[in-house]
Amino acid sequence: QVQLVESGGGLVQPGGSLTLSCAPSRSIFSINTMGWYRQAPGKQRELVARITSGGSTNYADSVKGRFTISRDNTKKTVYLQMNSLKPEDTAVYYCYADRVRYYGGTVGNDYWGQGTQVTVSS
Repeated sequence: QVQLVESGGGLVQPGGSLTLSCAPSRSIFSINTMGWYRQAPGKQRELVARITSGGSTNYADSVKGRFTISRDNTKKTVYLQMNSLKPEDTAVYYCYADRVRYYGGTVGNDYWGQGTQVTVSS
């Protein structure tokens, strides 16, 4: 089973920027949908943004115009560029991957990273 490895979280002041990245722990053939979810204390996990292998994207209304999701299909890596960060963006951000195809043809669904903390505070 592949693991998703996230990086890029941290502490940033309001109005600042951070970039998250997520890559598989081993070589795989392809991934269909990749995305980012977040969970703030006392709240349910929510979709932030997702992107298909063809480049179609979806964003939560709360991040439209501030966050940009992108991916490198060669590296099987997904990125989340977060600009104009607000205190309400504070949460643990989780990488997500669906329809992971391994070399040899096996397909797995619903993979999650371990989460990376993003804290927006002055």
